[in-house]
Parts: sequence; C-alpha cells; structure tokens
Amino acid sequence: MPEVVRNYDIICFGDEVPGILTLVTAAREFYRRTNRYPHSLVMFKGNSLLGVGGHLVRGGLAYIDRSVVPRQVRDAHGLGIYGQSAQIYEEFLNRAQVAQIALDARKGDQVLREMLREVGADILSNVEIKSVIKQGKAIAGIALHRGETYMGQYFIDATVNAELAQFSGVEKQKGFATFGLPNSELSVTLTFETEGISVSQLKDVEMNYMRRFADINDREAQKWIQIAAGGNGDKAQMLREPFVKNRDNLGNLAMYAGRDYIDVRSDALSIAYHAFRDRVLDLRVSKAILDRGNIAVFADGRMSWNALLFDVNADQAENLARNKALPTPEMNHEFHQYIVPWFQSLGATRVTPAPELYIRRAGNIVGVNDPLTGVEMLQGGVPASEAIGTFGYHFDIRGGIAGLGDRAAEKGLEKVIFMKLPAPLFNVGIQHTLLKDVPNLSVISPASGFEGYASSAGRIVEFNAFVGQGVGVAIALSMLNNVNLNTISNRQVRDFLAQRGLLSAIYGQPYGVNDAIAQIDSFETGLAA
Repeated sequence: MPEVVRNYDIICFGDEVPGILTLVTAAREFYRRTNRYPHSLVMFKGNSLLGVGGHLVRGGLAYIDRSVVPRQVRDAHGLGIYGQSAQIYEEFLNRAQVAQIALDARKGDQVLREMLREVGADILSNVEIKSVIKQGKAIAGIALHRGETYMGQYFIDATVNAELAQFSGVEKQKGFATFGLPNSELSVTLTFETEGISVSQLKDVEMNYMRRFADINDREAQKWIQIAAGGNGDKAQMLREPFVKNRDNLGNLAMYAGRDYIDVRSDALSIAYHAFRDRVLDLRVSKAILDRGNIAVFADGRMSWNALLFDVNADQAENLARNKALPTPEMNHEFHQYIVPWFQSLGATRVTPAPELYIRRAGNIVGVNDPLTGVEMLQGGVPASEAIGTFGYHFDIRGGIAGLGDRAAEKGLEKVIFMKLPAPLFNVGIQHTLLKDVPNLSVISPASGFEGYASSAGRIVEFNAFVGQGVGVAIALSMLNNVNLNTISNRQVRDFLAQRGLLSAIYGQPYGVNDAIAQIDSFETGLAA
C-alpha cells in the first residue's frame, strides 16, 4: 500500500494546553493579515476519545496553578489576585467557565476542540513517531509507525519530555542533570475525583483526626502517627507537634476552602491514610504517598484531588511519557486497593482515577537561544523592554529532588537548600524555547531550556501559556516575512502584541537581597560542576 503523505503549515506534536494555544494564536494572527487560516494539525500520543488537552484534561489536573503576585504589586498596577495572564489563556479559562482554580476536564476538552475548529486545525491522536525528516537543519516532516507522513513548515513540541525535539536530534539532559543529578526527577501524580462527600463533611473528618492527633492520651491515634512515621521517634514527634502545639486552636491548621478549591494545610489526612495503608509517610521509602491535597471543587459536588504522588526516577518519567502517560500496574494497585476503599470509608460514593498521569517534568533540552535559570527568574526575568508578560510562582519541587541535599553538602552548599525564598515574579520571553540548530521548532513545555531551579516554576501551564502566545506570534511573523522562527526576537513579539492591544501588564520584580541571589547562583552553577 502506498505511503500516505499530508502537508501542513503548522504541526503541534503533543496536546498540552500551551501548545494548542500557541497554534491557535499563530493561526489567528496569520488569518488577520492574509484572510486565510494556515493548514494546521495537532497530533499526540494519547487517545482523543478521552479528551484533548494533555494533563489538564486526560490527566485530570483540575486544580490549576495560578500566578503568585504580592499584594503591593497588584495594588500598584491595579491587578487582580492572579495578576494578568496571557490574553489567550484568559480566553480559555473564561470559555471553560473557570471561577478561580477549578477546571472541569470536560469543559476544557470542549473549549480546546472549539478553538481548534475555529481556526480549521485537524486533530490526530494515538500516534507514534517512527522518524523525523530533516531538510538541512530544519524539520520537514514526521513519519509515523502506522505508515503516514506529515510534512510541515513550522513545528511546536508540546510534550513534557520534548519527544519531537529528541527525534529531531536535539540533546536533552536527563532529570536534574543541571544539578549533577541526572537520575532524579519530580514525582508524578494520579489525580482522582471523589463524589458523595461534601466540603463540610471533609472538613469535619479532618478536624476529628486533628483533635485525636493532638490528644497524646489517644493511644489509637498516637499509634497511627507511629505507623506513618515508620516507627521513627523523631519523625513521629515532627508529625505530632503541629497538632499538640495548636490543640486549642486547630483552625490554624484546618483546610482552607475557597470559591472552587480547597488547600489542605495539615498532614492529618495523610497520616490517617498511611496508618490505614500501613506504610510510612515518605515518598522515597514507600514510593507512593497521599500528600497534602490540592483539591478542585465543582458545582455538582465532585472534588478533584492532586494528592497521590508516586516516586519516579528520570528514566521512569521518560518511559511514562513515551507510554502515553498511562499509570503502571503498581500505581493502579495502590489506587484501587487502598485509595478507593479509604475514601469510601470517609463517605465517598465514587472514587474515579484520571485516565493519564500528571507528569510534572522529564528533563530539559539544551541548545536553545537563551536558557532560563532560577537566578534569572529571581532577578526579574527578561528586561521589561522585551517582556511579553509577567508570571510569579514558587520554586515548587513537589515530592523533592532525590539526592539534592547530599549533593549540596558534598559541594558545601547545603545551607542554600534551607533558604526561604519568595516566589520569583519575572518577565517572560520566548528564547528558552527556540533552538539554535533547528530553525523551525519551538519546545513549549516543562522540557524547555530551563536550568537549575527554573523548571520548577517554568513547568506551570499559566507561564507556558504566556510563552505559547508569544511563540504563536513569532510563528505568524516568521510565516509572513519568510524568515526562520529562531531569528524572531522577544522585542519583535512584544511590539506586535502591543500594536494588537494584546500585551499584558509588565511588573516583574527583582528579588531584593543580592547576597541571596549570589548564593542561589553559586548553588545552580556549582552543583553541576
């Protein structure tokens, strides 16, 4: 049978939300100048019948992380609680009817499909790359194992592991190689939904556990703490102390319920689960923990939990990404044999897992125009004159980085790990996504050209939506002017957005303590040596 060859202008490999928003932005801006949409395609490894939208949709990550902006900055610039997001991301959230935090995967899927349909983009799922066709340094096409080849002019890699870039010959560092820890990686999560238990009931359950843990004469509850501590007296004391210390005002530790979300602020539920599970509350030891939950709450009473973490190394994260982010048999066992019955014991009538894992990151590419480091984020990001937006977020390494403490001690830098740093508030550009040696590819994902701590903040969707809107403009400019994508500057994109009235407020702030920045700089550069 003859091979099928199809031709496109723009191909996005991977369907993470920032990648789709990149393609939509590029198509809209090209249409605005030419009165025709480019021929575009989103192709991805997952099953489109389970939704379009990567880990926010098939991965069920309903509790979306928002930009962290200090009150004084918001007041000075007249901003809302989350600052000002990229226009295309705000559109997505509004169309998906997100009140503050909670994104219903079904609405997200529907809106993303609508946005792609509006620009005439095709969708192709269940794909596996056989090879990448190059013309000189540029990507010319993607050959699939099922015998089809898709030729294109511009390519977007929106995968957590930069899979298209890897097939194109781009080098990717494993794990936290920039810290000298190539085998270490952030945890992955199997999100799940509960039904049948209300916010008030959940609060009551937690408060009951907290009261019991605060009572040192409650022998059964103290035994639960010992189990969660793995029999370690010091760890048991650490787990017990917050409850005893606040026993007269446990509301200080109680979960906080917002408009459409809950932040769990104590280890009470985690301790109770691990006592039930008869496993220590330690990710490295147990390989799976019920962490303090980030919970999205929907109007119909469903709750979506980002709480069940699994320990993975760099190779495992890469393999999971290549295997459609499907949970392993061990992960499914933990969920069905323990998570489901425990939550049912709390009053849940249904406990349903997401079809795919939330993989936080899987290494970072090298060879970009300008890598982005944690120190640069703390210094305020790209200059304001080049910025396309501003984003703030903590250096969030949920589950920790295995070996980081030992590595820091080995280098005499261990005190930096314990520094209390604010969430960097930094101006955004696109040069960390553009490849020096692949002129028509942009990698917009946690696998972009981040170094050191940068990936922990740079992996967040809201940040990458800023980047995606900028790259979408860059693709349109590249198409209209017949120049290489990797030659488009931050300033060109900024000026275009400003002319269109789409430029977000710019309010990046350098972290004021130069000595702290110097220490983080020595930490990020010294660990890799």
